[in-house]
Amino acid sequence: MSNDPTIFETLKPSRFITFTIPNTLIHRCYLHTPRIRVAVLDSPIAVDDNGVPNVAAMIVPEQRETDWKFCTESGQLQILLNFPGLSRLILIGNDLALNPQPCIYIRPPVTDAVDRKKLEIELKSVVTALTPKVCFENGMPNTVFLIFEDNVLYRANIARFCGAFVGEFVVEDVELGSNGDSNKKLRRRLRFKRMPNLIQSEVALLPILDDGESNTELDLKSLRKMKNVKFEVDTTVLVHPYLTHMVSGLSLIASHLNERIQQGFTPRALCLGVGGGALLSFLNTRMAFQVVGVEADQAVLTAAEEYFGLNNGKYIQLIVGDAIDVIQNLASQQTKGDADYSNSQVKIDGLDAKFDVVMVDLDSSEAQNGISAPPPEFVKKSIIHAARSLLDDHGVFIINVIPLDEEFYMTLIQELKDAFHKVFETDVDDEDNFVLMATVSPPSSNDHDNAFLEKFRSVIPGDYKESLNAL
Repeated sequence: MSNDPTIFETLKPSRFITFTIPNTLIHRCYLHTPRIRVAVLDSPIAVDDNGVPNVAAMIVPEQRETDWKFCTESGQLQILLNFPGLSRLILIGNDLALNPQPCIYIRPPVTDAVDRKKLEIELKSVVTALTPKVCFENGMPNTVFLIFEDNVLYRANIARFCGAFVGEFVVEDVELGSNGDSNKKLRRRLRFKRMPNLIQSEVALLPILDDGESNTELDLKSLRKMKNVKFEVDTTVLVHPYLTHMVSGLSLIASHLNERIQQGFTPRALCLGVGGGALLSFLNTRMAFQVVGVEADQAVLTAAEEYFGLNNGKYIQLIVGDAIDVIQNLASQQTKGDADYSNSQVKIDGLDAKFDVVMVDLDSSEAQNGISAPPPEFVKKSIIHAARSLLDDHGVFIINVIPLDEEFYMTLIQELKDAFHKVFETDVDDEDNFVLMATVSPPSSNDHDNAFLEKFRSVIPGDYKESLNAL
């Protein structure tokens, strides 16, 4: 360790230091490499001058040492921010080569509780040496070890990309569940290195045998070894719960949409943020919408088409560009009929027409703030009004929100109230997401003989309209 040990005596917001030390542990069944890697990360949120900082350590799960969650500053920061009030996080793990990231992860057997306790006792001196001096004012501080848990049993990276805008990202197939759980789930995921703890996109994965039947009984490891199995994605279901809540906002304009369909028109949706394209594919295949998607990075669209079943064609059309720039361009040029997308990879038809729904699923690119959505620059009066101008007189604006803080959230709600007739909120169960919906005109309550509403209820289970809270 070449760092001056005294630098750890004080906290410095957002400081990140990683180093290795010789592995002198006696109990080496878990930390087994000749050297062990230590990372020290101080929270970007400064501790109160009168408060004693909270310090905790975490032993990096075996076989996860080179996972972006644990070997990148952004991943470790997101872990720290998941524990409110934590001032310093100390991660300790095996020292393995960081690149390339291993293609296969298999969850190892659960560490015996007694063995883990022995290991924590041996590591106590390392953690104490990295604890700020102020923590010793009232005696020896208590050494706290956190445990990382998730439901990934098996993961295989099947493709790696590097986008000009989003940077490195991977497409991975995963098996989710718990040890001994017979109800396993197979998923395909999109994950960005800059925000590795956020699953950008997730769809159901179907293993198809030679006879055309799907087999979900075998585990993913076994299925990948079989030569007569190919994997397809199911774009007819929504895996992410917040996406179901976003689609539920269509119930607010069900009468309008039914009328449009009866008149021979195809409902139109503008989706800001594509990712793997799960939302776009669902709107098209299950709700019969014509969809225009906006994505900042061509590499993401390439991955979506190759690995997530996104069909870029007549009914799903894509624009490569910054979402804010696109809606501002559309808002200013739509009435003139000369919106310029010369840099787009495809020709987009009908951009001079209004949309029935605008859906926003954009996350912030600033990892130091943790996972948040939409990006702060989206929450501006001019941007909200530009999005509103793209809607039909009976349209709805729907946005996924992971608020930075309460002020951010309340500001967004107020901007929506200023621009729209009525604003609704629904929170996503067991997640940090909220979905906000704003209607241009009063929602219609005429549900009698509504073919669209019948279709909606057949693909979106439950009475989501009852869960909406008018703001």
